[in-house]
Amino acid sequence: MDKIEEVLTRGVQQVLPDKKGLMELMAKRKIKLYQGFDPSAPSLHLGNFVGLMKLRQFQKLGHEVVFLVGDFTGMIGDPTDKLATRKKLTREQVLENAKAWYKQAGKVLDFDGANPAKILFNSEWSDKITFKDLIEIASNVTVQQTIERDMFQERLKSNTPIYLHEFLYPVAQGYDCVVMDVDLEIGGNDQLFNMMMGRTLMKAIKNKEKYVLTTKLLVDKEGKKVGKTTGNALFLDSTPENFYAGVMSFPDEVLFLSFELLTEISLDGLSEKIKKNPMEEKKHLAFEIVKFLWGESTANTAQKTFEKTFQEKAPTFNIKVASGDSLAITIAPFTSLGSISEAKRLIKQNAVDINGKTVSDSSYQVKSGDEIKVGSRTFLKAK
Repeated sequence: MDKIEEVLTRGVQQVLPDKKGLMELMAKRKIKLYQGFDPSAPSLHLGNFVGLMKLRQFQKLGHEVVFLVGDFTGMIGDPTDKLATRKKLTREQVLENAKAWYKQAGKVLDFDGANPAKILFNSEWSDKITFKDLIEIASNVTVQQTIERDMFQERLKSNTPIYLHEFLYPVAQGYDCVVMDVDLEIGGNDQLFNMMMGRTLMKAIKNKEKYVLTTKLLVDKEGKKVGKTTGNALFLDSTPENFYAGVMSFPDEVLFLSFELLTEISLDGLSEKIKKNPMEEKKHLAFEIVKFLWGESTANTAQKTFEKTFQEKAPTFNIKVASGDSLAITIAPFTSLGSISEAKRLIKQNAVDINGKTVSDSSYQVKSGDEIKVGSRTFLKAK
């Protein structure tokens, strides 16, 4: 029961309808659980890694784990947190995006062995649904249940269109759990609405209880998701060196949460260690994650590369920037503390130049071609 308690607590936001019931079920028998991943990009990213780590914990306890590729739902596009309609993808695009996923997920889950995780594609059943079937499934859901979503309410206020296929997305996603006849669905806390839709459909169609477990989101104090701050550095197709440097750009306030969500090491005494030396613990975090994904030898190399390149301030670095990246986020890995707060301090002190001119606005959006000088010895060229 202690191991079950840990799995249902570490990195967990909530368990619905109640944790006690799920604990008792897990103690009684092996359960079937899954998390769905829509292939909207050609690589799994840090947020997906959080879910994979939680699935891994259940697999290690002997439960039946399904890694579900949403090649059908991925064509629709999840409207969660979107104030405008997503661009629809073709079947060819989503399958192309998912090509590398089996190998990437295999770094975390065991697809072989005595208790192998299964990989399924939801087009297997969703492609076969007729219009009659859809009407029957949708008859279990009210318009009021769907329209109450925050992003739909915002769109109504701003007179922004809400298309019917967006309404049907949570129905399509929710139907997955019915077909697979699972006991539990896992997802980020921002996926709660979609997962509860599945719970509604499971109860209506099969009269069965489906538990929902939401994981905590890796966000900073402003609520911004961490891990998208360095372009493509924190996608699992990144190089270990870029991944290490990307973790080093995390703000100090998310270090404990990052250890909780992204590693398997003990959390005992960790808060005190972070308070005492955040930079050292950030390096420890980056090392542990890279070691987990690529091995200890590669993690050692990535750490040495970071220390030589970033901490010893080699003359010039070519860096890749993502659209919308702020100056503070861009230069954070190159500061002495490797933090956004240190980057903001330097900018405020007029210690950062862009294209020969001092910039004091930490929210300045870095563009390709910008030449950035941090302090007197660090030179960056944005690509």
